This record gives sequence, C-alpha cells and structure tokens, in this order.
Amino acid sequence: MITLEHVTKVYPSNRGEVTAVNDVSLHIQEGEIFGIIGYSGAGKSSLIRLLNGLEKPTKGNVIVAGRNIANIKGKELRQARQEIGMIFQHFNLLWSRTVRENIAFPLEIAGVPKEERLKRVDELIQLVGLEGREHAYPSQLSGGQKQRVGIARALANNPKVLLCDEATSALDPQTTDSILDLLVDINKRLGLTIVLITHEMHVIRKICDRVAVMENGKIVEEGEVLHVFRQPQQTITKRFVQQITEPEETKETIAHLLQQYSTGKVVQLTFVGEAAEQPLMTKLIRQFQLNINILQGKISQTHHGSYGVLFIHMDGSDEDIERALAFIRQQQVEVEVVTNE
Repeated sequence: MITLEHVTKVYPSNRGEVTAVNDVSLHIQEGEIFGIIGYSGAGKSSLIRLLNGLEKPTKGNVIVAGRNIANIKGKELRQARQEIGMIFQHFNLLWSRTVRENIAFPLEIAGVPKEERLKRVDELIQLVGLEGREHAYPSQLSGGQKQRVGIARALANNPKVLLCDEATSALDPQTTDSILDLLVDINKRLGLTIVLITHEMHVIRKICDRVAVMENGKIVEEGEVLHVFRQPQQTITKRFVQQITEPEETKETIAHLLQQYSTGKVVQLTFVGEAAEQPLMTKLIRQFQLNINILQGKISQTHHGSYGVLFIHMDGSDEDIERALAFIRQQQVEVEVVTNE
C-alpha cells in the first residue's frame, strides 16, 4: 500500500542544509495500523508530509496506493490526495462551520452532488459517534469531539490511507483511548491502512501492528510491536519501551527496595503473549525452596497480545535460585538479574 524507497528530504536554512529525512526505506502493508515514533526533531512530521504530497522528496520515491507521489502534480496529485485522509494534532477545523459543514467541506471541493454529499455526511456522523452534535460549532465541542469531526472529514472521500499526525497529543488519557478505539474500529470496518505519527509509546502499544522508530531522520528500528517491546535493540527504542514498562516511580521504588536486601537476587521478569497469563509465581513457590517477594509489576495489552514486566526478590540458596532462574527461562519468560549481592 505504501512504499518508501531511499527517501531523503533536505531543507535549506540560514545555517546551511538540514536533512530532515535521511535515506528512509519502508513498506506499509494494506490494511495494517503502522506507527512511526520519535522524539521532536526526529523527522517524523516531515515524513508524513511526504506521504500526502505536501512536500516533495529531495531524493527517492514515495509510492502510495500505486501512485508515485514524488513524481505527480496538478490534477493527478489532487486525485491522489483524495485517497489519503489526514488528521492533525490541533484538529484544523473551520471555526465558522458546523460539524456537518466541516465534514462536508472536502466533498464540496471534490464536486460531489448535494444529495449524495448529505447522505455521506450522515453516514460519517454515525460512524464517529457524533449524533446530536451535527449543528454545533467547533467552539462548542470537547477536544475528543473535535478530533472525531477531524476523523470524519478525513474519511469523507473514502480514502485508502489515513495519516494521523500526533492525533491524540492534545487530548487527555481517557479521551485518547476513546479516539484510539475509534481508529481500530474504522480500520476493521473499512479495511483502511492507518499510519500514526507519535512520540507516545502508549499509542503504539494500544493499536499498532508494526512500528518504526525514527531518530535524526533515519529509521533506526522496525518490527512487530510485540517483538519490539520484547527485544528493543536501539537505546532510543529502549527509552520508549520504558515509558510503558518502567515508569520513573518504578525505578525509584526498586532502587529503594534494593537497599533492604542483603541476600538473594532481585530479578526483572518480562512476559510476552501467553506467558503473561501463566501462574508462574505459584509454580516457583511449589517447586523450589525459595522465599519470593513481588516488588512491583504491570501487564499491558498490545494490539496483538499481553506484555508484562514483574520485579521480584528471590531468597534462598544460590543453587535453588539458579535452578529457579533456569526454570523461568524454560517458560519463555525473559530474565534479567537487577542486582546480585
């Protein structure tokens, strides 16, 4: 559905040229939800502008739904953009237009007859859950409702691709989750290919099939979300994963608890998929002569299964601890000894 071939984007500046996107190659499959994550300045917003033709690459090809966006212009580019919907962080609604009129706007531009236009707007209002708010103005809507209008407007011309540029960054956590649930529903109902640009690992964890990590204009890591969570390779990827698995309060708690133990080992266990649902602690206590204290843990749901991290203290003989660690690894649970005193 989307293929980038050695794409580079260079911008001129007063201090010389700035390379925002640096030799990026990427393939996004039809019907998947693909996340691109990176911190500010990583190049992800420039990349998404290349996908809808708002920017032309300095080098390389950008192929979306069979068209090379890099090489077309005029009428053909306008037609291509009708197949690429876009939603934004700050909604970009027309403040003098009602919900209905905002959603209808791209249909007016496309020359859709009035009767057909009204029917399509009604369908979209129902799809995004805005029944009863049709005649409200943006100033009368909550942040989540504004983004639902933005999503409906982006879907007006039946696009094949939906691009989301930090679409939930301006929303509170509960509203973010409701918008993400809506995107998953749209993906399933319409078979739409969705590309999410974000700096929040929570967004990737919740709905994405695959993820690419950007840093300094490059894709430094790419893969299925569960695999990236389980085995992050790059330092920046590990930082993003820790947003979910090891928040700052966890680090502080573990550091404090470590001071209390003069024997045994503190161990971090990482569970993925079915392993997260096994009664591992019960098995350890029954099979080994160990005292086990659960320090802290968390299980999160990704789009394709569970992911969990558990910190425990194991106390007993060195031999029993080593046997227990070997047993844990046999259960397809990753083990990392945090300290060994």
